Amino acid sequence: MKVEFAPLSVPLQRRLQTAAVVQWVFSFLGLAQCCTVAFIALFFTRFWLVSAFYAAWWFIDREKPSKGGRRIHVLRNSIVWRYMRDYFPITLVKTAELDPRQNYVMGFHPHGVLAAGAFLNFCTEATGFSTLFPGITPHLMMLSLWFRIPFFRDYVMSGGLVPSDKESASYVLQKPEGGNVLSIIVGGAQEALDARPGSYTLLLKNRKGFVRLAMEHGTPLVPIFSFGENDLFEQVRNPKGSWLRQLQHRLQQIMGISLPLFHARGIFQYSFGLIPYRRPIYTVVGKPIPVQRKHRPSKEEVDQVHQKYLNELCKLFEEHKAKYNIPEDKHLEFI
Repeated sequence: MKVEFAPLSVPLQRRLQTAAVVQWVFSFLGLAQCCTVAFIALFFTRFWLVSAFYAAWWFIDREKPSKGGRRIHVLRNSIVWRYMRDYFPITLVKTAELDPRQNYVMGFHPHGVLAAGAFLNFCTEATGFSTLFPGITPHLMMLSLWFRIPFFRDYVMSGGLVPSDKESASYVLQKPEGGNVLSIIVGGAQEALDARPGSYTLLLKNRKGFVRLAMEHGTPLVPIFSFGENDLFEQVRNPKGSWLRQLQHRLQQIMGISLPLFHARGIFQYSFGLIPYRRPIYTVVGKPIPVQRKHRPSKEEVDQVHQKYLNELCKLFEEHKAKYNIPEDKHLEFI
Protein backbone atom coordinates (compact mmCIF):
# COMPACT_ATOMS: atom_id res chain seq x y z
CA MET A 1 0.00 0.00 0.00
CA LYS A 2 1.36 3.41 -0.98
CA VAL A 3 1.72 5.85 1.89
CA GLU A 4 1.07 9.49 1.05
CA PHE A 5 2.22 12.33 3.28
CA ALA A 6 0.33 15.58 3.65
CA PRO A 7 2.15 18.55 2.07
CA LEU A 8 4.01 20.84 4.41
CA SER A 9 2.31 24.08 5.35
CA VAL A 10 3.65 27.26 3.76
CA PRO A 11 4.96 28.68 7.09
CA LEU A 12 6.82 25.43 7.79
CA GLN A 13 8.28 25.39 4.28
CA ARG A 14 9.53 28.95 4.74
CA ARG A 15 11.14 28.04 8.08
CA LEU A 16 12.89 25.07 6.51
CA GLN A 17 14.08 27.25 3.62
CA THR A 18 15.48 29.80 6.06
CA ALA A 19 17.17 27.05 8.09
CA ALA A 20 18.81 25.70 4.92
CA VAL A 21 20.18 29.15 4.06
CA VAL A 22 21.38 29.74 7.64
CA GLN A 23 23.43 26.52 7.60
CA TRP A 24 24.92 27.48 4.23
CA VAL A 25 25.91 30.96 5.43
CA PHE A 26 27.40 29.44 8.58
CA SER A 27 29.32 26.86 6.54
CA PHE A 28 31.20 29.62 4.72
CA LEU A 29 31.54 32.07 7.60
CA GLY A 30 32.29 29.81 10.53
CA LEU A 31 32.47 26.10 9.69
CA ALA A 32 36.11 26.21 8.58
CA GLN A 33 37.17 27.79 11.87
CA CYS A 34 35.08 25.27 13.85
CA CYS A 35 36.69 22.38 11.96
CA THR A 36 40.16 23.68 12.76
CA VAL A 37 39.33 24.13 16.46
CA ALA A 38 37.73 20.68 16.65
CA PHE A 39 40.74 19.02 14.99
CA ILE A 40 43.16 20.58 17.48
CA ALA A 41 40.92 20.21 20.54
CA LEU A 42 40.39 16.48 19.96
CA PHE A 43 44.12 15.91 20.54
CA PHE A 44 43.60 16.95 24.18
CA THR A 45 40.71 14.58 24.85
CA ARG A 46 40.27 10.82 25.05
CA PHE A 47 39.20 11.00 21.38
CA TRP A 48 42.67 12.08 20.27
CA LEU A 49 42.87 9.05 17.97
CA VAL A 50 40.19 10.61 15.76
CA SER A 51 42.48 13.53 14.92
CA ALA A 52 45.52 11.27 14.74
CA PHE A 53 43.90 8.92 12.22
CA TYR A 54 42.51 11.86 10.26
CA ALA A 55 45.96 13.46 10.10
CA ALA A 56 47.36 10.22 8.64
CA TRP A 57 44.46 10.07 6.16
CA TRP A 58 44.95 13.72 5.30
CA PHE A 59 48.58 13.07 4.40
CA ILE A 60 47.73 10.07 2.24
CA ASP A 61 44.86 11.94 0.58
CA ARG A 62 46.68 15.29 0.21
CA GLU A 63 46.67 15.22 -3.62
CA LYS A 64 42.97 14.42 -3.99
CA PRO A 65 41.69 18.03 -4.27
CA SER A 66 43.96 18.71 -7.25
CA LYS A 67 42.90 15.41 -8.88
CA GLY A 68 39.24 16.33 -9.37
CA GLY A 69 38.20 16.04 -5.73
CA ARG A 70 35.82 13.47 -4.31
CA ARG A 71 32.17 14.30 -4.89
CA ILE A 72 29.50 12.57 -2.81
CA HIS A 73 26.25 12.34 -4.75
CA VAL A 74 24.12 11.80 -1.64
CA LEU A 75 25.21 15.19 -0.33
CA ARG A 76 24.87 16.90 -3.75
CA ASN A 77 21.27 15.62 -3.92
CA SER A 78 20.37 16.50 -0.33
CA ILE A 79 16.91 17.96 0.27
CA VAL A 80 18.60 20.79 2.19
CA TRP A 81 19.78 22.31 -1.09
CA ARG A 82 16.28 22.16 -2.56
CA TYR A 83 14.98 24.14 0.38
CA MET A 84 17.79 26.63 -0.12
CA ARG A 85 16.90 26.88 -3.83
CA ASP A 86 13.29 27.68 -2.99
CA TYR A 87 14.27 30.33 -0.43
CA PHE A 88 15.42 32.83 -3.08
CA PRO A 89 14.48 31.03 -5.47
CA ILE A 90 17.37 30.13 -7.80
CA THR A 91 16.81 29.03 -11.40
CA LEU A 92 19.37 27.66 -13.87
CA VAL A 93 18.58 28.78 -17.44
CA LYS A 94 19.94 26.89 -20.46
CA THR A 95 20.32 28.73 -23.78
CA ALA A 96 22.39 26.21 -25.79
CA GLU A 97 23.33 22.55 -25.84
CA LEU A 98 26.67 21.35 -24.49
CA ASP A 99 28.30 18.37 -26.20
CA PRO A 100 29.23 15.78 -23.50
CA ARG A 101 32.15 14.70 -25.69
CA GLN A 102 33.89 17.99 -24.98
CA ASN A 103 35.28 19.68 -21.89
CA TYR A 104 34.35 23.31 -21.16
CA VAL A 105 35.57 26.34 -19.22
CA MET A 106 32.65 28.32 -17.81
CA GLY A 107 33.12 31.89 -16.66
CA PHE A 108 30.66 32.79 -13.90
CA HIS A 109 29.67 36.44 -13.32
CA PRO A 110 29.24 38.22 -10.97
CA HIS A 111 30.83 36.83 -7.81
CA GLY A 112 28.29 38.39 -5.46
CA VAL A 113 29.04 38.41 -1.75
CA LEU A 114 28.92 34.65 -1.12
CA ALA A 115 28.49 33.26 -4.67
CA ALA A 116 25.14 31.63 -3.83
CA GLY A 117 24.21 30.99 -7.46
CA ALA A 118 27.54 29.41 -8.34
CA PHE A 119 27.44 27.10 -5.32
CA LEU A 120 23.86 25.92 -5.71
CA ASN A 121 24.01 25.45 -9.49
CA PHE A 122 27.37 23.66 -9.74
CA CYS A 123 27.89 22.04 -6.31
CA THR A 124 24.40 20.60 -5.86
CA GLU A 125 21.67 19.13 -8.03
CA ALA A 126 18.99 21.44 -6.61
CA THR A 127 18.59 23.36 -9.88
CA GLY A 128 18.90 20.27 -12.08
CA PHE A 129 22.31 20.78 -13.70
CA SER A 130 22.66 17.11 -14.68
CA THR A 131 19.14 17.10 -16.15
CA LEU A 132 19.73 20.23 -18.22
CA PHE A 133 23.22 19.15 -19.31
CA PRO A 134 23.28 15.33 -19.36
CA GLY A 135 26.70 13.72 -19.46
CA ILE A 136 28.42 16.84 -18.10
CA THR A 137 30.17 16.87 -14.71
CA PRO A 138 30.58 20.34 -13.14
CA HIS A 139 33.60 21.40 -11.07
CA LEU A 140 33.71 24.79 -9.35
CA MET A 141 37.02 26.39 -8.44
CA MET A 142 37.56 27.70 -4.90
CA LEU A 143 40.48 29.37 -3.12
CA SER A 144 43.15 26.76 -2.40
CA LEU A 145 43.51 27.71 1.27
CA TRP A 146 40.11 26.15 2.09
CA PHE A 147 41.45 22.73 1.08
CA ARG A 148 44.11 22.95 3.81
CA ILE A 149 41.54 22.90 6.60
CA PRO A 150 40.87 19.50 8.23
CA PHE A 151 37.37 18.06 7.80
CA PHE A 152 36.25 21.17 5.88
CA ARG A 153 38.26 20.08 2.83
CA ASP A 154 36.18 16.89 2.62
CA TYR A 155 32.95 18.87 2.94
CA VAL A 156 33.77 21.20 0.03
CA MET A 157 35.12 18.36 -2.13
CA SER A 158 31.83 16.48 -1.70
CA GLY A 159 30.07 19.07 -3.84
CA GLY A 160 32.61 19.08 -6.65
CA LEU A 161 34.78 22.03 -5.57
CA VAL A 162 38.44 22.01 -6.62
CA PRO A 163 41.36 24.33 -5.75
CA SER A 164 41.88 27.41 -7.90
CA ASP A 165 45.31 26.51 -9.24
CA LYS A 166 46.59 25.48 -12.65
CA GLU A 167 47.27 21.86 -11.67
CA SER A 168 43.67 21.30 -10.59
CA ALA A 169 42.29 23.06 -13.66
CA SER A 170 44.47 21.06 -16.04
CA TYR A 171 43.43 17.77 -14.45
CA VAL A 172 39.73 18.53 -15.02
CA LEU A 173 40.25 19.74 -18.61
CA GLN A 174 42.52 16.87 -19.66
CA LYS A 175 39.75 14.25 -19.53
CA PRO A 176 40.18 12.66 -23.00
CA GLU A 177 36.57 11.54 -23.45
CA GLY A 178 35.23 14.97 -22.45
CA GLY A 179 32.22 15.67 -20.26
CA ASN A 180 33.92 17.89 -17.68
CA VAL A 181 33.07 21.51 -16.92
CA LEU A 182 35.43 23.79 -15.04
CA SER A 183 33.48 26.73 -13.61
CA ILE A 184 35.53 29.77 -12.63
CA ILE A 185 34.18 32.81 -10.78
CA VAL A 186 36.43 35.09 -12.77
CA GLY A 187 36.08 38.24 -10.66
CA GLY A 188 37.11 36.33 -7.57
CA ALA A 189 37.21 37.62 -4.02
CA GLN A 190 38.12 41.14 -5.09
CA GLU A 191 34.92 41.51 -7.11
CA ALA A 192 32.89 40.74 -3.99
CA LEU A 193 33.84 44.20 -2.69
CA ASP A 194 31.65 45.74 -5.42
CA ALA A 195 28.70 43.38 -4.87
CA ARG A 196 25.63 45.42 -3.97
CA PRO A 197 22.08 45.72 -5.36
CA GLY A 198 21.97 47.37 -8.78
CA SER A 199 25.69 46.92 -9.45
CA TYR A 200 26.79 45.48 -12.80
CA THR A 201 30.51 46.12 -12.45
CA LEU A 202 32.67 43.10 -13.32
CA LEU A 203 36.37 42.70 -12.56
CA LEU A 204 37.20 41.28 -15.97
CA LYS A 205 39.10 43.77 -18.13
CA ASN A 206 42.52 42.37 -17.17
CA ARG A 207 41.46 38.88 -16.05
CA LYS A 208 42.75 36.73 -18.90
CA GLY A 209 44.17 33.66 -17.19
CA PHE A 210 40.99 31.65 -17.75
CA VAL A 211 41.15 32.50 -21.47
CA ARG A 212 44.76 31.35 -21.72
CA LEU A 213 43.81 28.17 -19.86
CA ALA A 214 41.02 27.43 -22.34
CA MET A 215 43.35 28.07 -25.29
CA GLU A 216 46.06 25.79 -23.93
CA HIS A 217 43.55 22.94 -23.68
CA GLY A 218 41.42 23.81 -26.70
CA THR A 219 38.25 23.90 -24.60
CA PRO A 220 35.28 26.14 -25.52
CA LEU A 221 34.52 29.09 -23.27
CA VAL A 222 30.98 29.44 -21.91
CA PRO A 223 29.89 32.82 -20.48
CA ILE A 224 27.43 32.79 -17.57
CA PHE A 225 25.62 35.71 -16.02
CA SER A 226 23.72 35.25 -12.77
CA PHE A 227 20.97 37.88 -12.66
CA GLY A 228 20.17 38.84 -9.06
CA GLU A 229 23.45 37.59 -7.59
CA ASN A 230 24.39 41.05 -6.36
CA ASP A 231 20.95 41.76 -4.89
CA LEU A 232 21.14 39.38 -1.92
CA PHE A 233 23.06 41.66 0.47
CA GLU A 234 23.65 45.32 1.17
CA GLN A 235 27.25 46.36 1.73
CA VAL A 236 28.85 49.12 3.76
CA ARG A 237 29.86 51.93 1.41
CA ASN A 238 33.49 51.40 0.35
CA PRO A 239 34.30 53.56 -2.70
CA LYS A 240 37.70 53.15 -4.32
CA GLY A 241 40.28 55.24 -2.50
CA SER A 242 38.42 55.18 0.83
CA TRP A 243 40.21 54.01 3.97
CA LEU A 244 37.85 51.00 4.21
CA ARG A 245 38.57 49.88 0.64
CA GLN A 246 42.32 50.26 1.20
CA LEU A 247 42.07 48.20 4.39
CA GLN A 248 40.03 45.50 2.61
CA HIS A 249 42.59 45.29 -0.21
CA ARG A 250 45.41 45.07 2.30
CA LEU A 251 43.71 42.25 4.21
CA GLN A 252 43.03 40.46 0.92
CA GLN A 253 46.73 40.62 0.01
CA ILE A 254 47.64 39.17 3.41
CA MET A 255 44.95 36.49 3.77
CA GLY A 256 43.96 35.78 0.17
CA ILE A 257 40.26 36.40 0.85
CA SER A 258 38.23 39.60 0.75
CA LEU A 259 36.17 40.80 3.70
CA PRO A 260 33.11 42.69 2.43
CA LEU A 261 31.12 44.26 5.27
CA PHE A 262 27.71 42.99 4.23
CA HIS A 263 24.30 42.80 5.86
CA ALA A 264 20.73 41.94 4.93
CA ARG A 265 18.03 40.44 7.17
CA GLY A 266 17.94 38.39 10.36
CA ILE A 267 16.39 35.02 11.14
CA PHE A 268 13.41 36.35 13.08
CA GLN A 269 13.33 39.94 11.82
CA TYR A 270 13.88 41.67 8.50
CA SER A 271 15.71 44.87 9.44
CA PHE A 272 19.29 43.67 9.97
CA GLY A 273 21.32 40.47 9.94
CA LEU A 274 23.60 38.24 7.88
CA ILE A 275 20.90 36.17 6.18
CA PRO A 276 20.42 37.05 2.48
CA TYR A 277 17.24 38.65 1.22
CA ARG A 278 14.61 36.49 -0.48
CA ARG A 279 15.35 37.74 -3.99
CA PRO A 280 15.34 35.57 -7.13
CA ILE A 281 18.49 34.54 -8.95
CA TYR A 282 18.45 33.50 -12.60
CA THR A 283 21.73 31.94 -13.72
CA VAL A 284 21.80 32.10 -17.51
CA VAL A 285 24.28 29.80 -19.29
CA GLY A 286 25.34 31.20 -22.67
CA LYS A 287 26.38 29.41 -25.81
CA PRO A 288 29.92 27.94 -26.12
CA ILE A 289 32.61 30.04 -27.79
CA PRO A 290 34.90 27.79 -29.90
CA VAL A 291 38.57 28.08 -28.94
CA GLN A 292 41.46 26.87 -31.07
CA ARG A 293 44.11 24.96 -29.17
CA LYS A 294 47.43 26.78 -28.76
CA HIS A 295 50.18 25.30 -26.64
CA ARG A 296 51.71 28.70 -25.97
CA PRO A 297 49.28 31.40 -27.10
CA SER A 298 50.73 34.86 -27.65
CA LYS A 299 49.45 37.92 -25.79
CA GLU A 300 47.73 39.14 -28.96
CA GLU A 301 45.96 35.80 -29.43
CA VAL A 302 44.79 35.79 -25.81
CA ASP A 303 43.58 39.38 -26.10
CA GLN A 304 41.59 38.52 -29.22
CA VAL A 305 39.76 35.61 -27.60
CA HIS A 306 39.28 37.63 -24.41
CA GLN A 307 37.60 40.43 -26.36
CA LYS A 308 35.34 37.93 -28.07
CA TYR A 309 34.39 36.58 -24.65
CA LEU A 310 33.56 40.09 -23.39
CA ASN A 311 31.39 40.69 -26.45
CA GLU A 312 29.48 37.43 -25.95
CA LEU A 313 28.99 38.14 -22.25
CA CYS A 314 27.61 41.60 -23.03
CA LYS A 315 25.32 40.09 -25.67
CA LEU A 316 24.06 37.50 -23.15
CA PHE A 317 23.34 40.24 -20.62
CA GLU A 318 21.57 42.52 -23.10
CA GLU A 319 19.42 39.73 -24.55
CA HIS A 320 18.09 38.60 -21.15
CA LYS A 321 18.09 41.67 -18.89
CA ALA A 322 14.53 42.72 -19.77
CA LYS A 323 13.21 39.30 -18.67
CA TYR A 324 14.67 39.81 -15.22
CA ASN A 325 13.59 43.42 -14.66
CA ILE A 326 16.93 45.07 -15.34
CA PRO A 327 16.41 48.70 -16.50
CA GLU A 328 17.07 49.33 -20.18
CA ASP A 329 19.79 51.89 -19.39
CA LYS A 330 21.82 49.43 -17.32
CA HIS A 331 24.84 47.83 -19.01
CA LEU A 332 27.85 45.80 -17.93
CA GLU A 333 30.91 47.74 -16.84
CA PHE A 334 34.32 46.06 -17.00
CA ILE A 335 37.14 47.21 -14.73
